[in-house]
Amino acid sequence: MDEPHFYAPPPREHPCDLYLISPQDVTGDFAARLKDAVQHERVSAFQLRVKGMKSHDLARAAEPLQEICAEADVAFIVNDDVAMCKRLGADGVHLGQGDGNAKEARAILGPSKQIGVTCHASRHLAMQAGEQGADYVAFGSFYPSQTKASEHRPEPTILSWWANLFELPCVAIGGITPDNAEPLVRAGADFLAVSQSVWGAEDVAKAVAAFDDVLAGSLADR
Repeated sequence: MDEPHFYAPPPREHPCDLYLISPQDVTGDFAARLKDAVQHERVSAFQLRVKGMKSHDLARAAEPLQEICAEADVAFIVNDDVAMCKRLGADGVHLGQGDGNAKEARAILGPSKQIGVTCHASRHLAMQAGEQGADYVAFGSFYPSQTKASEHRPEPTILSWWANLFELPCVAIGGITPDNAEPLVRAGADFLAVSQSVWGAEDVAKAVAAFDDVLAGSLADR
């Protein structure tokens, strides 16, 4: 079934915030760069997304990053790996469609952990994730992404549809920059997941601050 062409943006009680996703390489000076990035008050979460690293090495790399997030009161989320989330005592886990479901993750992690689910461009998958106990759903990729290739291209209206019908937060993901984020914010995204637009910059604090105007507008005219 096709989506309606337009859903009115829902009224907001909270502004849209940033959800940072790590680059593949979190070694070297990355910890210092993360510390600079999470000082911004509108950064709410950081997802550790590193593929192909042995569990022991990933746990070791995660330790200083997790400490930085804790000091900044930023949620530390592990991508794909429920066991690693439990091992680290992370704040939560983000699950792709091939990584198990929220109900199974909740049974392992308990009630206090945040569980997010990638739902691509599917209203069905999003409703299913909510029924299984997810704490948030993620839609995308809205734009071409250097971080993760995706054939899914939802329209911003899926964010308005979700936000009007459900209380669970929704995350917009995929190729988001300060220049293209406004339609997603206005449509009702609770969080913008960003990666390359921040980590690809020389000055990450400045790159995060570049989102200030579009985020400040998330409560305008509501």
